[in-house]
Amino acid sequence: MQVCPERMKKFSAAQELKINSFMLLLRALAVWLIIMFAESVHGTLRTLFLAPLIGDFRARQISFFSGMLLIFGLTFLLIRWMRAQTIKSLLAIGLLWVVLTVLFEFALGLLILKYSWERMFEDYDLSRGGLMAFGLVFMCFAPLVAAQLRGMKIETARSF
Repeated sequence: MQVCPERMKKFSAAQELKINSFMLLLRALAVWLIIMFAESVHGTLRTLFLAPLIGDFRARQISFFSGMLLIFGLTFLLIRWMRAQTIKSLLAIGLLWVVLTVLFEFALGLLILKYSWERMFEDYDLSRGGLMAFGLVFMCFAPLVAAQLRGMKIETARSF
């Protein structure tokens, strides 16, 4: 049985796109794990050293800003390694990170640290000074902004 060369090229291109998309996903997950590890250390240090001095909620508000710098710094350093080349893929990475972060935060808070639902939503309540919603929006756009600041060539038309 002979395979048409044109058909083989299309098949190869489709396979290559799948492999590239899978590798992008793996790299995005790896960077997210690095960010979560860094943020966990950041949160532990906040709890041990800052919270006893100024209170837990105020410490979380202050560390929000250093946490944003931490997230952006790691994203800025690792954005080229992820090899995302389109606006769509950069925003998809950010959205993936947001979803994973919310799942991680709630799983950790509710299941391991045994926080109440009220305590979990406290960080998201803007009327009470919670800033986490802003942090998630920031995280969503961090890959795109980092890529732009790194001067990466970003395509607009292609898929992932």
